[in-house]
Amino acid sequence: MTPRLSVVMIAKNAADLLPDCLASLTFADEVVLLDSGSVDNTLEVARAAGVKVFSAADWQGYGIQRQRAQSYATGDYILMIDTDERVTPELAAAIRAVLAAPQPDAVYSIARRNYFLGRFMRHSGWYPDRVMRLYPRARYQYNANLVHESLETHGAPVIELKGDLLHLTCRDFAGFQRKQLDYAAAWARERHQKGKKTSLAAIFAHTLGAFLKTLLLRGGVLDGKQGWLLAVVNAQYTFNKYTELWALNHGYSEKT
Repeated sequence: MTPRLSVVMIAKNAADLLPDCLASLTFADEVVLLDSGSVDNTLEVARAAGVKVFSAADWQGYGIQRQRAQSYATGDYILMIDTDERVTPELAAAIRAVLAAPQPDAVYSIARRNYFLGRFMRHSGWYPDRVMRLYPRARYQYNANLVHESLETHGAPVIELKGDLLHLTCRDFAGFQRKQLDYAAAWARERHQKGKKTSLAAIFAHTLGAFLKTLLLRGGVLDGKQGWLLAVVNAQYTFNKYTELWALNHGYSEKT
């Protein structure tokens, strides 16, 4: 008997993204969406498409929210995606092949092609950008990190799938920047709570390192104008992370 597949996603104010996302998921046995307090018509769009919709507005971070979302799934396998991602036909075929001959201990990694200011990046550390998103529901789940959450695989074998997950990372630069700032603040808060420290020298060293890593080591220069801009954005994000941590260390931020 072929294992059942649950596509699981978390969402907030994603009504404009959902239709194309859901249209790429017709091969799934069920789609589960956990909403975290949308004020647009995300819930109506999802329900109209036959999605199983749940709500949890007491946000405790991305990791916890993904754990909650997975708890509502009933399939044998989980495909965890975001509303700004789309499954390509080649990836859908690869997933169907896994379900036809599953390896119960394995998790599966998927290449993401990330969109930045009008271009799907091919370098800059943004491709293939492999993420582990397909896995047996009963064996694995996400960790509880506030941001940059990841699947807890416990050393499981990882199999690379063919096909891409298209990720509309940056359609709106201002919105992307706001999200990056939120991520940076959450990253700093989490590390501050764990007693992590930083210094002024470390702030600037990490910032310069992020710029050079994106542009040179990860080939950002081959992505043209967008590669240069992304190198600056990554440096800015790194600067924000470490400066917020430094501010928390010294009591200069109201967040605790």
